[in-house]
Amino acid sequence: MNKKHRLSRSADFERAYRQGKSIAGRYAVLYYFDRSGEAGESGPRLGVSVSRKVGGAVVRNRVKRTLKEVFRARQERLAPDYDYVIIARTGLAEYIDKNRFEEVSGMIEDLFRRADLIQEAD
Repeated sequence: MNKKHRLSRSADFERAYRQGKSIAGRYAVLYYFDRSGEAGESGPRLGVSVSRKVGGAVVRNRVKRTLKEVFRARQERLAPDYDYVIIARTGLAEYIDKNRFEEVSGMIEDLFRRADLIQEAD
């Protein structure tokens, strides 16, 4: 994932948590914050948070890689100028292990769709 499409500062995460909105699913929570009125980089940015409760370092890194790949695959269809934070819930690592990438991708896309953040292709 390109650096300009990544949330890295804790202030960006905090702003998404405090001023943004959220949608919860069984295995993940999506926070989103509209930053369209601000100057700077355009396009969607993603931050991923995976707790130690999800698993050890290897498992957490695999979950993060999977979530970033799902975001990258859907990035063109997402609402621009938003900051997104995906928080992995306990059980997501097992869900990723047991299901194909398309099913995991569909589960994350469902969160974006429920938040009305996916732009349909014309």
